[in-house]
Amino acid sequence: MSSPAERYAEARRRAAQASQFPALDEFALDLGFDLDDFQREACQSLERGSGVLVCAPTGAGKTVVGEFAVHLALRGRPDDPAGEDAATPATRRKCFYTTPIKALSNQKYHDLVTRYGAEQVGLLTGDNAINGDAPVVVMTTEVLRNMLYAGSSTLQGLAYVVMDEVHYLADRFRGGVWEEVIIHLPASVTLVSLSATVSNAEEFADWLVTVRGETAVVVSEHRPVPLWQHMLVGKRMFDLFHDADAARKHDVHPELLRYTRETARRLELGEGRSAGPGAGRRGPRWRGPLRPDIVDRLDREGLLPAILFIFSRAGCAAAVQQCLAAGLRLTSPEERAEIRRVVESRVTAIPGEDLTVLGYWEWLDGLERGLAAHHAGMLPVFKEIVEELFVRGLVKAVFATETLALGINMPARCVVLERLVKYNGEAHVDLTPGEYTQLTGRAGRRGIDVEGHAVVVWSPETDPRHVAGLASTRTYPLRSSFRPSYNMAVNLVGTVGAEPARALLESSFAQFQADRSVVGLARQVQRNTETIEAYGAEAACHHGDFDEYFALRVAIADREKAIARQGQTQRKAAAVASLERLRVGDVIRVPSGRRAGLAVVLDPATGGFGEPRPLVLTQDRWAGRVSPGDFTTPAEVLARIRVPKHFNHRSPAARRDLAAEVSGTGLDRHSGRRGGRSRQVTGEDHRLTQLRTELRHHPCHACPEREEHARWAERRRRLERDTEELRERVSGRTGSLARTFDRIVALLTDRGYLARDGAVTDAGRMLGRIWTEADLLVAECLRRGVWNGLSPAELAAAVSVVVFEARRDVDERASLPRGPVADAVDETLKLWGEIEADEAARGLAATREPDLGFAWPVYRWARGEVLAKVLGSGHEIDGEMPAGDFVRWARQVVDLLGQLADSGGASPELRSTARQAIAAINRGVLAYHTSN
Repeated sequence: MSSPAERYAEARRRAAQASQFPALDEFALDLGFDLDDFQREACQSLERGSGVLVCAPTGAGKTVVGEFAVHLALRGRPDDPAGEDAATPATRRKCFYTTPIKALSNQKYHDLVTRYGAEQVGLLTGDNAINGDAPVVVMTTEVLRNMLYAGSSTLQGLAYVVMDEVHYLADRFRGGVWEEVIIHLPASVTLVSLSATVSNAEEFADWLVTVRGETAVVVSEHRPVPLWQHMLVGKRMFDLFHDADAARKHDVHPELLRYTRETARRLELGEGRSAGPGAGRRGPRWRGPLRPDIVDRLDREGLLPAILFIFSRAGCAAAVQQCLAAGLRLTSPEERAEIRRVVESRVTAIPGEDLTVLGYWEWLDGLERGLAAHHAGMLPVFKEIVEELFVRGLVKAVFATETLALGINMPARCVVLERLVKYNGEAHVDLTPGEYTQLTGRAGRRGIDVEGHAVVVWSPETDPRHVAGLASTRTYPLRSSFRPSYNMAVNLVGTVGAEPARALLESSFAQFQADRSVVGLARQVQRNTETIEAYGAEAACHHGDFDEYFALRVAIADREKAIARQGQTQRKAAAVASLERLRVGDVIRVPSGRRAGLAVVLDPATGGFGEPRPLVLTQDRWAGRVSPGDFTTPAEVLARIRVPKHFNHRSPAARRDLAAEVSGTGLDRHSGRRGGRSRQVTGEDHRLTQLRTELRHHPCHACPEREEHARWAERRRRLERDTEELRERVSGRTGSLARTFDRIVALLTDRGYLARDGAVTDAGRMLGRIWTEADLLVAECLRRGVWNGLSPAELAAAVSVVVFEARRDVDERASLPRGPVADAVDETLKLWGEIEADEAARGLAATREPDLGFAWPVYRWARGEVLAKVLGSGHEIDGEMPAGDFVRWARQVVDLLGQLADSGGASPELRSTARQAIAAINRGVLAYHTSN
């Protein structure tokens, strides 16, 4: 209990703060809760007129600082004597609140409307434009970037910009937009940057100071709701740490370590006792707890609602089905009735036949039992309903991919991680500490839960000490992904001129980090140079010049490698030639790799560019393309069989029947030769003979310590090579962005987008209003009239190839609607080839190759065909295209069509067709998505 004197002193301190920070005092009165220390510190910096960078864990309440910026803007100018009530349009300032994704923008818009009223708040995203002239506008970061380049009048009076989730600037696809905005905002704008905890906050803040002026850094590691870490081993739940002190030291709970080691040892000992066909090769397979059992356990221990992260869309859907099959029911009759009411009110606009195709009834059954999946393949409205029901506590368990961790505010009492490995689009990789922190940060709802819980499901590959490291490393470094693009180049040159544009790029966070890293590299070069001198002294020989002798040894080794490479090149050329001669029905033998054995050719795939990659069917029923790399010897035709004219290699029955015919040829699966590669006896190389003779006659060859000297000389040679690489890295990083910019400007000048004197041409102004990854390719298509004369559906299909990107590589090229679409896509591919050649010649990153996989779905949809047929026409490995993917890519096609409709570089006919195509696409599930 504090004394009267202490209470009086505290009251005096609060009164002094209120007089010093009157706006914050007003703001805090309406909050309904006390500000945390980091929130108060950041808000005070803002009221003093400083920019601010706030780094705090998920759920800590960073957005309060952004909302205070909104309050300051609406309050009017600090020199306005009448205060808020008398603030006029002349004194009223604006605040833009930017977010990385539309879902977050929509949520923040609704939050601010609730607090300040609809007339004070606007929303601008790719889909929505509501009250864009309001004093407070919520928008995606790309919208603000486009405003800055266009010199929009909406920017007048802008005083504050809040950049929520500013750590997105590390995103390799979109991160550069954040840096563009930070660099280009007028100096009069105060920047409020809200970020997850990053380990290099001071470095990021140092950069912000250089480009934005005074910036306060406020870092908080404190979680408002404590997080307890657990590990589920079979049916037993363990604490990961014994107490908070052990967590700080990364000391794993001794009982957990003992039990997991004992379990792993029992599995290893079971190896010899494994019965059945695989006996002796592999021990008993670990079967972890079933997903329904995990949910049931969480329910019994009062840990619901929970998010269970499964890094696979199919895994999320399967988990719900497994729980339904196990009879799990987590809701009361009243909750089930409310769930049905919410769902039915949200899906009334979707046609009944589409709902059936989308699996609506199975999905509703799961929701009524309190279970749902959440991933990018779901229809957006289905995801939104899941989010709403989960936040309201009606859905108790959500099986989600990691995309949910980057999405809207959807906290839970408990988070479960099924695995610590995820697929990143290219390979299966371990979770980073930052990703682990972001996922588990969802656990613990402020104002509801006393504590949050994170559970990792154990498997023999999971080391508890590794999990402890992930759990204890709360921060991760922020790395810039900024790089100049064609659109950025013409906009910068058009806005400030070529030379000032180079200076602006040099002020980016990417260049700031590169320049800092050069200091460390230069120190390493100096240390290496000193070590090289020491190695040289050790390699010295009193018999003669050992450097000269060692150079002969290196030359001999290089010559031997060159001869070996020559043999490999000859073998590959022979394999390529043999594959080019294949015909449909030829039976060949694939000599090595996973597909080794007999195979029949289905499509020779000759006559195109690059290496031949024939489509084959193996006797093991695998159908796919093989490449020269699969052939260590030339492909030999062993027999011929008849392949049906319209053979469908996607049909299991057709594959089975044809594979049986391959086996029926009676040919041996493996070649009689067991060496694989034929050994070619070549004559002795004269240059090699000459070098060996010089080596034997060199004075140092007779030195008894020759090999010891050679070891030191080899170390010196390797260090010299490494040091030269370091020097190149130093040279490459210094001014690297400006050099890339110069190359882009040169390419754009040669193609007529910039004049020789640096002025932006009409074509350049058109390019400056194209916002897509393939901006230059789109501009070239417009200039060459590639899309002229197409119908609305044909135009939608043709433009889809420059925006769509398949989730995984598919061996064969997707088919196209015949006629005008195929012709337009062929022209697009030719233009892409020309651009790629230009980029390669200048050392620029290549524009992504057009992807044909979405042409059929969007073509059929724009022609009015039913959803079932549309989804079935997707070029997917796993069958039909997920509805969520279809909606997302269709929205991107609509976005590009909208740009064409407004483009000064498009003909009036093309602009009209683009508008018709938009209208044709925006129906059914797309019409619902547009209106929300």
